[in-house]
Amino acid sequence: MSSGPSNLDAVIFDWGGTLTQWHDIDFHAESLALAQAVITTPTKDDDHHAHAARLHSAGDVIWGRSRDHQQSATVGDLFTAAGLEHDPELLAAYREFWEPHTGTDPQVAPLFEGLRALGLKVGVLSNTIWPREWHEEFFRRDGVDHLIDGDVYTSEIPWTKPSPDAFAAALGAVGATDPARCVYVGDRLFDDVWGAQNAGLRAIHIPHSTIPTNQVGHTEGTPDAVAHELAEILGIVTAWNDV
Repeated sequence: MSSGPSNLDAVIFDWGGTLTQWHDIDFHAESLALAQAVITTPTKDDDHHAHAARLHSAGDVIWGRSRDHQQSATVGDLFTAAGLEHDPELLAAYREFWEPHTGTDPQVAPLFEGLRALGLKVGVLSNTIWPREWHEEFFRRDGVDHLIDGDVYTSEIPWTKPSPDAFAAALGAVGATDPARCVYVGDRLFDDVWGAQNAGLRAIHIPHSTIPTNQVGHTEGTPDAVAHELAEILGIVTAWNDV
């Protein structure tokens, strides 16, 4: 652990497209998997493809609320927006659809270890409708859960990024109080870069991802640094920490 003075307290990370490697998603297939959880009745209205179409449209509504109003949501809210009832026990097909896209980047473990060796807290703040348990299971599966000091998932708070309240929740989770002594790392110039800077943090951009057009916000921030690989972040943060 660093014995010298530190200018930083914590580095907090986005999840999807940042700690995971970006994949293009077939959202029609996602909606078909999600529709497996709809509670059906023996009527002509129980059309699996029609349910999937309604869920796909509801997804645009849910993420539109996040983009425009920083309003959080859960999987249950998605079904409500679609006007459909669901059984959480029937979400297995949806979870299985996403499983191949949840792998932790191999560079994460050495990066987290390096940051902690500098005496910095490591956090996660993710815009997500999924329950905390899913994310914790992914980190545990990939052997990095013990390297995370605090994590916040917007499915369990009222706000999403880029709301300053979401970033404040993440700071609280890692025990930090001064946003100017914290860094946020993410793949989105609106949610992650502009949002973090607006909340008083420094921002590192990971330009890995192709952001869906309907999720692009009203403003793009100019990052304090750009890292084309996660491994580059340790050097950036070390330089900031030693100034």
